[in-house]
Amino acid sequence: MNAFDVDQELDVRGLNCPMPLVKARQAIVKLDVDQLLKVVSTDRGSVKDFQGWAKAAKNVELVKQSETTGDDAKTLYLHYVRRTS
Repeated sequence: MNAFDVDQELDVRGLNCPMPLVKARQAIVKLDVDQLLKVVSTDRGSVKDFQGWAKAAKNVELVKQSETTGDDAKTLYLHYVRRTS
């Protein structure tokens, strides 16, 4: 169990690069500052994509990334992104 208070969850399972990141960027601007977006992806490439986004963007912080297994036994990549401005 995580201690994060998630304000919105975005399910982008089945979408390939760059769509998980594109959808997350669209969602994060709709959140208030300090709100947390959880993104659930099946795209392995999203791990590096989200790391790069957090380094380049001035309005987001990558709080945590983790992996888990979904009900269909596929690996899920979880990204927790906070809007900072």
